[in-house]
Amino acid sequence: MPKPKTGAQPISEQFGAKEGDEVRVICSDAVYCGMLLPRQAKSDEFITLKLDSGYNIGIQISKISKIEIIHKAAKKEAITQHESQKQKFSEKVALLSCGGTIASRIDYRTGAVYPALTPSQLLAGIPKADQIAPKMLFSVASEDLSPQHWVKIAQETHSAIKEGAIGVVITHGTDTMHYTSAALSFMLICPPCPIVLTGSQRSSDRGSSDAPINLSAAILAAKADLAGVFICMHEGLSDDRCSLIFGTKARKMHTSRRDAFRSINVSPAATIHLDSGKVEKISELCKSRAKTSDFKLDTKLNTNVAIQYIYPGIKPSAIAALSSYDGVVLVGTGLGHLPINLSNDPLAMPILKEVCALLDSGVAVYLASQCIYGRVNMNVYTNGRVLLEKGIMGHQCDMTPETAYVKLMWVLGHEKNPKKVKELMEMNLVGEISPKSELTGY
Repeated sequence: MPKPKTGAQPISEQFGAKEGDEVRVICSDAVYCGMLLPRQAKSDEFITLKLDSGYNIGIQISKISKIEIIHKAAKKEAITQHESQKQKFSEKVALLSCGGTIASRIDYRTGAVYPALTPSQLLAGIPKADQIAPKMLFSVASEDLSPQHWVKIAQETHSAIKEGAIGVVITHGTDTMHYTSAALSFMLICPPCPIVLTGSQRSSDRGSSDAPINLSAAILAAKADLAGVFICMHEGLSDDRCSLIFGTKARKMHTSRRDAFRSINVSPAATIHLDSGKVEKISELCKSRAKTSDFKLDTKLNTNVAIQYIYPGIKPSAIAALSSYDGVVLVGTGLGHLPINLSNDPLAMPILKEVCALLDSGVAVYLASQCIYGRVNMNVYTNGRVLLEKGIMGHQCDMTPETAYVKLMWVLGHEKNPKKVKELMEMNLVGEISPKSELTGY
């Protein structure tokens, strides 16, 4: 066999293999099996192979004696809506797919992740997949989801349960999954069974993907004796268990770790043990399955709500600009503080005047904390007491900023009376405000 040439000549011309093919590369000193990846710029002397382990390896072309094709690359097919047709959910777990990394693969031409998997493809290799009814709602990156998507997910979830589904699993991108879980918690009233959102930090074709484990655990949770809206993701870095977190108490706390989600201010609802299939209830707040007759859908939202983080040096004009909204969540510091400058320091930039103007004009203003853990308490410092006297909401609440944002949309969708809005925002409706402070959540 002639010695392989280096340079820009395509591998297909030298060895007959194309990008995406599963190949066996035979070298003088070793044999490697994996997927042939596109050659990187300025790397004409090497090929790149994705090994079965999920890692990539560069192989010097001059050392290759032969490349055998194990499987030709399948043609990339666009996701169709054929799985969005009418499904029979009775006595099955409904799987509603909303896109995200869990339904994505890597495009090795660009290195980017792209939507590639249908709900049925997600279920490949999942035990007893015939007991699951899949349906595609949309294929969207979670950062592109809007409150209108929340309404659609709530409607489809309600329909699936009313049609007899024993539980619902919603696959979703992780970046805004806690917004959606909070929204569903308010819009789906008295759910009779588990409604479990899950996703993955790494796409399904990566060796380190958490998608199969998270999906398997979510399905186990959907079959369990539970009721409510939850998020199910890795509990630790290993693959032996996942954590089930209440939908209004979850937050993504890491950009890339598989155990990115944490339960905020309360214990997780349960732990799902993958080896035994056991769903171990942890929280005393867990509810058991209930009658479907009490289950209701209420998707009224006022989406004219903003969320604004407070930071040193924030301009008063930034607060004044919020006057066009019906509701605003201010994410203050510590126990619930805003720069109001009671000491009259000449270098300070107080925003009390602008906040009061919002309140006087009828804008509902809720104060959350950037600390994430703990409660807002405006009684501790004089600054806080001034805000409390002005009528700002949030005192003694421990909602995350994201949950407060979603709840304010839902409350303003039902009530315009300021006193009633304040009462509802500071009342625990669906577990969003903890009945007691726990150290275990931190």
